[in-house]
Amino acid sequence: MKKKTVSPELDVLDIITKEIGKVEKTLERVDEFYRKDLRKLDRLSDWIAEFGGSWRFISSYIAILIGWVILNAWVLVKAPFDPFPFILLNLFLSLTAALQAPIILMAQNRAAHRDQTRVELDLEKDLRDLHVDEGSHKLLLEIKKDVEKVKRKLKLS
Repeated sequence: MKKKTVSPELDVLDIITKEIGKVEKTLERVDEFYRKDLRKLDRLSDWIAEFGGSWRFISSYIAILIGWVILNAWVLVKAPFDPFPFILLNLFLSLTAALQAPIILMAQNRAAHRDQTRVELDLEKDLRDLHVDEGSHKLLLEIKKDVEKVKRKLKLS
């Protein structure tokens, strides 16, 4: 009875291809899971965190502050709505900081949870890779033994 042989290279390539496919699908599912369950306020906090940490926000905020000072110190000299020392402006700055900080923290917490899930999946993938490497190593050892047998038969060693 003839034994059916399968090329070891094809076995390893099939295994690696299947594992890569599994990892890609799993990562897509993680991203879908975290995008799907976002409420409107969660999306808003993500947008605020993204915008609040950008140069566009910083430059526009500086422009608003400079405009506020110019308007109240030089344009509305006779009847400014927020005269120097700009107490109303300080109130708005404090409110911005007080609201922006927890909103950014909420967005970072969600990102940290998503990243932790991805790290755990990466560890799982690494373990699968180790199993694949172990199988490849076993195949190489078998091939090495076969090559040694062939060498002995041909009296090359």
